[in-house]
Amino acid sequence: MEFDFTTIPAEDRYRLLCGFVAPRPIALVSTVDGNGIRNAAPMSFFNVFSQTPPILILGIQNRPDGAVKDTMANLDATGEFVVNMVDMAIAEAMVVCGLHYPPEIDEIEAAGLMWKESRVVAPASIVESPCAMECRVTQIIRYESRSIVLGEVVHMSVRDTCLDASGRYVLPDAYQPIARLHANNYIVADRQFVLNPPVVLPMPGRPDRAADEHP
Repeated sequence: MEFDFTTIPAEDRYRLLCGFVAPRPIALVSTVDGNGIRNAAPMSFFNVFSQTPPILILGIQNRPDGAVKDTMANLDATGEFVVNMVDMAIAEAMVVCGLHYPPEIDEIEAAGLMWKESRVVAPASIVESPCAMECRVTQIIRYESRSIVLGEVVHMSVRDTCLDASGRYVLPDAYQPIARLHANNYIVADRQFVLNPPVVLPMPGRPDRAADEHP
């Protein structure tokens, strides 16, 4: 089947893109407005973009009626946010946070989770999250109905049991994030496996690939 993305409806583009570009990690994004009212919302249009500088990227869609979501309004007001990663222990609470609450409702409290003060930024972090990345907005790219937010990570708080004794490597048995597939389908990273690259001799006149470069 072939699809002309310049002519098909937006809902079809969404369905196809989200169905095949998957799984996508979930960011439970916490923000605060100018009056100190806290907000938390899950986003699966999310990923890491760079390590130097350390940049995370969020895609935030407007509401169906065109209104700006609370998260985006808060980012415009304060320029700070926290990405709280999601594992199975808080998966159902994450879904609750995605419901359309009025701005004055605290989603984390409604979901039965707990807040804690962040180390650097104003928005609070989620106690139950295995990893919280405190970010400051560096750039916002705006389209008609969606904004792409680039945020620099300024601090990371990680549950001790997620890392090895050196604090360098994530333990796959301890940190198993969930990700979104399509519609209401999710996946958990509980079946991880190792693929070591083969040993390939350098070809004459061709430099070795960098360690993080894929063929």
